Amino acid sequence: MNKVLLGSTGLSVNRLVFGTLPLGPLQANLSATAGGALIRHALESGVTLLDTAELYGTYPHIREALRGFSGEVRIASKTHATTAAEARGHVVKALQELAIERLDIVHIHGARLADPCRERAAVLEELLLMKQEGKIGHLGISSHYIAAFREAARHPEIEVVHPLINRIGMGIMDGSAAEMAEAIACCSESGKGVYAMKALAGGNLISEARASIRYVLGLPGVDALALGMLSREEIDANLKLCSLDEAHDEAWGILEKRRRTFKIMEKFCNGCGDCIDACIAQALVLEAGVARVKEEECILCGYCAAACPDFLIRVV
Repeated sequence: MNKVLLGSTGLSVNRLVFGTLPLGPLQANLSATAGGALIRHALESGVTLLDTAELYGTYPHIREALRGFSGEVRIASKTHATTAAEARGHVVKALQELAIERLDIVHIHGARLADPCRERAAVLEELLLMKQEGKIGHLGISSHYIAAFREAARHPEIEVVHPLINRIGMGIMDGSAAEMAEAIACCSESGKGVYAMKALAGGNLISEARASIRYVLGLPGVDALALGMLSREEIDANLKLCSLDEAHDEAWGILEKRRRTFKIMEKFCNGCGDCIDACIAQALVLEAGVARVKEEECILCGYCAAACPDFLIRVV
């Protein structure tokens, strides 16, 4: 499979990155065995970079996939920590649960941060220290803000960026898809590696998946694209499309008819509002004391599920 360099990091990766979020408890809630089998299939088929995060709960799935695997693999994780101590704890936990000595990439996970380097300055300093200690290979930021990447382009410490971008600009907090594309290009021009996310707007563009994926991969500066995948058929089709620009109508005709849904067990909702505070798309509201979703705004990320104290939310 064709590979590309991730900016100036020296990392060579397949253009398809396995986004592990959908495997975990925030979404499909697959077992470590089932999720690990999917990841292993992707690795054996040519995927080289796995994207995860402290919030995703997918370290067990990745560890299962790596059991006995001797091929090339890179791992990127993210910390949503607000303090240096918490950030260190997140990285140490990832290393322990994955049974590895170094994470290739660690992002400051700031979907709602317009300037993660400034707003998480202590976290950045701690991650830089852990890089010096050999626990981290490269530092990055993950955000839904155009401003975050405009700022990142000016920060030499940031080597990789993970921006939200799709054809309709859904989920971008402070502008349009065209403006985000400009910020991405600036990051690339300054030597940052770029692997994008949310090309399918969390599932809202599944019916136009091929065109949506090609749009993102065709943007200047985009090295690779992270996609969540829940079947071997998805993995195989996405690999051919991202690596070889091949898309067979029969396979994609089936894949583009899939639908993802957001579910709240409203009968048991106590109206605490924690999910509303966690929603990065402002797609949740309280009505008659119960959380409800504005479907036209929801990007199906599942972050609200992590905030629900009673585990009443799922993206499936």
